[in-house]
Amino acid sequence: MAEPVHDHDALEAGDFSVWLGQIQMAIRGEGESDVPCGDCTACCTASQFIHIGPDETDTLAHIPAPLLFPAPLLPRGHVLMGYDEHGRCPMLVDDRCSIYDHRPQTCRAYDCRVFVAAGVQADADKVLIVERARRWRFSFPTLLDHDLFQAVHAAAVHIRSRADESGAAGRPANNTQLAVAAIEQHERFLPQR
Repeated sequence: MAEPVHDHDALEAGDFSVWLGQIQMAIRGEGESDVPCGDCTACCTASQFIHIGPDETDTLAHIPAPLLFPAPLLPRGHVLMGYDEHGRCPMLVDDRCSIYDHRPQTCRAYDCRVFVAAGVQADADKVLIVERARRWRFSFPTLLDHDLFQAVHAAAVHIRSRADESGAAGRPANNTQLAVAAIEQHERFLPQR
């Protein structure tokens, strides 16, 4: 069981409605998330495969080809970058991204606050992400912020229940996909006013 987060450990996640608009744009590839990571490298050390699309030529030019391999089930040109024997991204050097200005869109869009937004915990094997995500605290200055937050939670519950009914075919592959799907589908769950 996770230990409770004390106020001095909490991290300000921002106004929910503002954050939601930004993360939606990042998910669509129309921008990037603005995560106040500080010195946190949890996502860079979590044994994650990073997708890089064929149109990300600048990124591809900055990653050694031997670190890339074809992405299964995706069209030719889509590749993945793996991680080292310790689960660390090979571009993480001295606890800093060595290609930050050229990083993949996947990294630009990643935001561990999606777990808090959707009421979903990161997958259990992502211990550092779980610990970081549980510290985020959103602000809710308006009724809209509350409504949006509740809608994202409701979308996550709905997606999970539908996945349980339909079996493996309809189930998100992991909790990150579940949280992102809840962000993408939340508008269906907004209250009618």
